[in-house]
Amino acid sequence: MKNLSWGFILLVFSAFLLNLDAFELRKGQKTERISGSAGDVLEDDPVGRLKVFVYELPSKYNKKILQKDPRCLNHMFAAEIYMHRFLLSSPVRTLNPEEADWFYTPVYTTCDLTPNGLPLPFKSPRMMRSAIQLISSNWPYWNRTEGADHFFIVPHDFGACFHYQEEKAIERGILPLLQRATLVQTFGQRNHVCLKEGSITVPPYAPPQKMQSHLIPPSIPRSIFVYFRGLFYDVGNDPEGGYYARGARAAVWENFKDNPLFDISTEHPTTYYEDMQRAVFCLCPLGWAPWSPRLVEAVIFGCIPVIIADDIVLPFADAIPWEDIGVFVDEKDVPNLDTILTSIPTEVILRKQRLLANPSMKQAMLFPHPAQPGDAFHQILNGLARKLPHDKSVYLRKGEKVLNWTAGPLADLKPW
Repeated sequence: MKNLSWGFILLVFSAFLLNLDAFELRKGQKTERISGSAGDVLEDDPVGRLKVFVYELPSKYNKKILQKDPRCLNHMFAAEIYMHRFLLSSPVRTLNPEEADWFYTPVYTTCDLTPNGLPLPFKSPRMMRSAIQLISSNWPYWNRTEGADHFFIVPHDFGACFHYQEEKAIERGILPLLQRATLVQTFGQRNHVCLKEGSITVPPYAPPQKMQSHLIPPSIPRSIFVYFRGLFYDVGNDPEGGYYARGARAAVWENFKDNPLFDISTEHPTTYYEDMQRAVFCLCPLGWAPWSPRLVEAVIFGCIPVIIADDIVLPFADAIPWEDIGVFVDEKDVPNLDTILTSIPTEVILRKQRLLANPSMKQAMLFPHPAQPGDAFHQILNGLARKLPHDKSVYLRKGEKVLNWTAGPLADLKPW
């Protein structure tokens, strides 16, 4: 009986909160200016602050791979494709490598897909090594710095460690030839061997047009308190349980599957995007990696992201005030999620919603085509611009070598 009473109290609280939210939205989608050390840089214009030279590689490294499997255009690692397309027509591109601040090598390392559409990274190290051997043999620019003024898009689960299982990724480490380069990657976790210092952490790709087509009127109230759709157990890859998501997703299910405040399920309905727009909180727990596309979807649809991933490094953390728009819950505290979320003051929730309603916040999480001011492409360029000028120490003396071309697993040394 005590549990029923507690559940009723929570429902009353929820209804009160949701009515307030609906009232705010009916008055018009109120927004709040994003300010401070993070939000102020959302609207930075990187044009004029850097020049990028794009290497022209044989099509086997990019276009032919995409032609073989066009599904790569829509999966969560597609940023490597769209960043290439963006740079080809960007005003920061230079055709004169002598004046370039940065050099970009367009290699589509995530486009080897299984029949189910999952990327297999096993060929990626050989492919990347081959591309670097090519640019170092045909242009002089790599050899001046051994890649210290080069950047690469590596949006795998564990970035340039090129493996989808964390233990194997840690064992492999970052591809040795990328040790001096700047990595643009979706993976970000503090004190992890697969996150190189100085990397630029970016959001996973979520199709902008697809999400735009599912927008609902902002006047529709948020009648769902907590929303989540996805796996709680990955039986195929973690048959004994407990390893997937470090047990955090399993804890969500076991503790809240019968809680009326939690709309959670493994089913993925056709109304998934609409449902997120009807929710106050959207759970964004880690999976095999700390992040998922839910982070992007929550921001786009104004649903407060509940980030459950210890030590996560979030996308564009120098531009997006994550502490102000999200809720962070330690993995060990998942059993207390209901208490944590219901104890957040109403005025705090409403402010987070107003910040999330700011168009520049949403824009920064997307890779739209064509590109738009302040979008994820421009946030990447801003990240590169803030690293300039390069320190003189990155330039090697004549004949000097730092990287070991023969380091790494033997399989990686085979020709691609």
